[in-house]
Amino acid sequence: MDSKRVIADTVAWLERAVIGLNLCPFAKSVHVKGQVHYAVSQATTPPALLKDLRHELQQLVALDAKARDTTLLIAPACLQDFLDFNDFLAEADQALLDLDLDGVLQIASLHPHYQFAGTAAEDITNYTNRSPYPTLHLLREDSIDRAVAAFPNPEAIFETNMQTMETLGQAGWDALKVGASP
Repeated sequence: MDSKRVIADTVAWLERAVIGLNLCPFAKSVHVKGQVHYAVSQATTPPALLKDLRHELQQLVALDAKARDTTLLIAPACLQDFLDFNDFLAEADQALLDLDLDGVLQIASLHPHYQFAGTAAEDITNYTNRSPYPTLHLLREDSIDRAVAAFPNPEAIFETNMQTMETLGQAGWDALKVGASP
């Protein structure tokens, strides 16, 4: 899969949905400063993706946050099934432990078929975590702590996002055109 197209789709989603709808109030700053690294994995199997993940975790921690604050590891050809992707997250968390990065970095999950427990697949609130491709968001714990400390009432973000999505509705989401390119 063409990495440039995958990155372009991901940037469009970040700008139109994540930043545009303010789903993550912390995203705009790092995006504007050019501190988001987009890594496209060509992996087609979970072991190959795990190898790429370990590499990207090490690369992120090796760089100063001013140069690279966060990484989006995008896997367009791997773990298309959300349940398989969700199962893979245990391996991703184990990689943090194996690399002694637990408490330094964390991994957030985004997927085209993301589904919160207890919701129906088509529930619009699931779209807060729906990205064009299976994506692992690698975050620095220090950056998260600073962002949360600077944001009044960070625990309200989840509720606000649910309300935003319910107001937007499926037609509004579709109008954003934030999916994978055909």
